[in-house]
Amino acid sequence: MPSLIDIRRRIRTVRNTQQITKAMKMVSAAKLRRAQERVVTARPYAGMLNRILADVAAAARVDERTAGHPMLAEREEKRIQLVLVTADRGLAGAFNSNLIKASQRFIEEHPEASVELELVGRKGRDFWRKRTSAISGEQIGISQKFSYSDAAAVAAKTSGRFASGEVDAVYLLYNEFKSVIAQKLTIARVLPIELPSGAKGIDFIYEQPPQQLLEGLLPRYVEIAFYRAMLESAAAEQAARMTAMDAATSNAADVIDRLTLYMNRVRQASITKEIIEVVSGAAALE
Repeated sequence: MPSLIDIRRRIRTVRNTQQITKAMKMVSAAKLRRAQERVVTARPYAGMLNRILADVAAAARVDERTAGHPMLAEREEKRIQLVLVTADRGLAGAFNSNLIKASQRFIEEHPEASVELELVGRKGRDFWRKRTSAISGEQIGISQKFSYSDAAAVAAKTSGRFASGEVDAVYLLYNEFKSVIAQKLTIARVLPIELPSGAKGIDFIYEQPPQQLLEGLLPRYVEIAFYRAMLESAAAEQAARMTAMDAATSNAADVIDRLTLYMNRVRQASITKEIIEVVSGAAALE
């Protein structure tokens, strides 16, 4: 049976841990608000870009000159580029492990293709660099302080590889932010670009030819796809960490209650034992 000193030490340790998890929860909640605002701000822009791209593509199809653009080239997927977006830190529940498992499933589902990984985030890098899978590059330290230029750099690299024929398709794997307690694991094909359908056929007057506008919009479309994925992943990470730290704080409170109850029982047993020894000693003297 542990002594009272040992039990008090364990209670003090758990209480200190509880303070840390509570502080981490508050920090994640503050970061989540900012990340959620960035996600909500970026979504309308991405939707408007899709609609504009659909209208311009509809006008460009009239000229029948879109087939030669390298970002639209449909090829058999023998070489695939998978961009995996994870976090740089842990303590976020199953956030990173779900992404890594999904990337493993993706590779298993494409046994006849050569899959190369572009890793954004330290957790994905640390996992895959110990395996035999091919890694085309890594971006670490940008999961929480990334900018549009970081997403544009990754987009330019993958687009260049696709345009040169090094890879036949580019897929993006990330966690999409739905709510504080829900994140959606998303796998999206970025390249070749599938032009949005559903254009209303509005007869716009273009200052530049539609084909030229389309060539300028397609790289921006890819950049926005990567930027939005990073925004969604950052918000989902903070939501997952806040949820995990809230659960850890509640679990620490339960542990403290159980240890306190156990300490009281041990102390009661110790006091009872001492009373029995005193009574027995007094009876022996009589």
